[in-house]
Amino acid sequence: MTRLSETSSGLAYHGGRMDLSPTPEQEALRAECRDWLRANLPWEYGQGFPPRLSDLAEEVAFLRSWQRTLAGGGWVGVTWPADYGGRGAGALDHYIVQEELARARAPELAGRIGINLVGPTLLTHGTDDQKTRWLPNILDATELWCQLFSEPDAGSDLASLTTRAIRDEAKGGWRIEGQKVWTSYAQFADWGLLLARTDPRAPKRKGISALAIDMHQAGIDVRPLRQITDEHDFNEVFFDGAFVPDDQLIGPLDGGWTVSSSTLTHERGTNPRQLVIHAQLLEELLRLALEQGSYDDHRLQQQLAEAYVEVRLFQLHNWRSLSKIESGQPLGPEGSALKLYWSEMSKRLHDTALAVVGDASPLWWDATGNPGNGRWQRSWLYYQAASVFAGTNEIQRTIVGERVLGLPRESQLR
Repeated sequence: MTRLSETSSGLAYHGGRMDLSPTPEQEALRAECRDWLRANLPWEYGQGFPPRLSDLAEEVAFLRSWQRTLAGGGWVGVTWPADYGGRGAGALDHYIVQEELARARAPELAGRIGINLVGPTLLTHGTDDQKTRWLPNILDATELWCQLFSEPDAGSDLASLTTRAIRDEAKGGWRIEGQKVWTSYAQFADWGLLLARTDPRAPKRKGISALAIDMHQAGIDVRPLRQITDEHDFNEVFFDGAFVPDDQLIGPLDGGWTVSSSTLTHERGTNPRQLVIHAQLLEELLRLALEQGSYDDHRLQQQLAEAYVEVRLFQLHNWRSLSKIESGQPLGPEGSALKLYWSEMSKRLHDTALAVVGDASPLWWDATGNPGNGRWQRSWLYYQAASVFAGTNEIQRTIVGERVLGLPRESQLR
């Protein structure tokens, strides 16, 4: 069986046809990245997993240090212009680097919200002063960002958000009132990318603005939420008069819907890291099934075969999306189809995993039934949220139905 996590993805274009064989330049970049990781990883390349520290603050400090090292090697913000610390490379080069980081089991980035979402948003919609001010510190995790989009009564329906930005002419800015929820690492963030309603009289999508808010000021209350994994990276955030000056408006006034659409396209587009992580999980699951003898169970064989096919389809779906980006075409709502697919695929894969683990599956123990780190159980619990984070599956189905398939809007059916 081909090892999915070792499958290289090269995309070249000849007369509009996609060629999956890597170019010499792509092979050179992959080799350069792999050699750097072998020399700089905090542990042996491809062996073990990043440490799971019991204290979240220690974990974030460790990940910030790792991101600083990675940025020093030129492996963060690969597609960013060289003027802001990037390589000025294309989408495929970014994809290759992400594949190699995941394959090496490199630690996550502490500032992944800043790198993956805020940075590209600033590059598209920010002023020159805003790019110069924020991008370099995002790159090396000197400053961490959080994403302040979701609300308790809006969720994935961003157009229904109610957090208000009230104009303060005397100070030249806005006072923020409201609440956000599911905000990853808000307790460590220096800045937040905030969506707030600047014109309450405008139609829902037209009265929203995007703002960069200083998270260290008075008037912001961050309250960690205990998750099903017993971790606390998510938070609810309350605003009571926190201030945003004029020069921290991102994009045009009342143009936040367009800005947020750009941000979410990056969030839901190609996902090489999740692809390789799931390929690795599948390979480990197959080894576990063989070691425990559960592979001889005909029903489990069918589930494992289905998992293999689904991860492979995830890979091909990524490549199709990437081919559009690489050829200069906008990704569009297809990103929602990809996010919808992998979230459902992930939950099925983890159900299969616990079936293989067997009697120990309900326990926070390892697969042999001995006290351990409960990695499979923790992974199963974590990915139950896959159908909720980055936009619920219900919202993704609506986007696919209306914008891809051309079905009537829900409001037209009432």
